[in-house]
Amino acid sequence: MIKHIVLWRLKEAEHGNDRQTNATLIKEKLTALRGRIPGMIALEVGFDFSRGDSSCDVVLYSEFVDRQALEAYQVNPEHEALKPFIGMATNERRIADYEV
Repeated sequence: MIKHIVLWRLKEAEHGNDRQTNATLIKEKLTALRGRIPGMIALEVGFDFSRGDSSCDVVLYSEFVDRQALEAYQVNPEHEALKPFIGMATNERRIADYEV
């Protein structure tokens, strides 16, 4: 099984929205992928509440059956459609993929 974790630190404003509005929209867009991506076992999206200097705003936790399923997700048209919105709203992005 593959675990895929992404953390985003968002801009104060983008797309005519404040940071929290964009965080909410990102969560809605990502959670809409549940059950729509072959090989995806789980998907969670949450907001950081610690608000520390090293905190991010939004975190994605997802699980895939194998590396091929993760690779297919990366180029899935539904996932690709989200990338411009998220990318423009983001100051920083961190990723970790690991196998268990």
